[in-house]
Amino acid sequence: MENISSDFAVKVLQEDADRIKLLIRNQTNSLCISQCKAFEEVVDTQMYGFSRQVFFAEKVGILERGEGQRMLSELEAELNRLYTDLYETRQDLTDAGWEA
Repeated sequence: MENISSDFAVKVLQEDADRIKLLIRNQTNSLCISQCKAFEEVVDTQMYGFSRQVFFAEKVGILERGEGQRMLSELEAELNRLYTDLYETRQDLTDAGWEA
């Protein structure tokens, strides 16, 4: 078995994190997000899988704990921004007399 460098492991994890961020950013259809649980389930599954990868990388010593937590925090912040934007958009529509 070949040795895996920490730099390579971090690169792979970052690519996975970037893929999840892209998935989150591409959800511009607020109606789908608010009425369809599929998006939430997909993101939850992706986030859980990614957190397990980070945990494994930390456990075997190829990723520092702080770096893994930073990656997870960035993804959670991105998701929170999406939900905040959705909430604000729906509130603006409600305030304007539109049914959201």
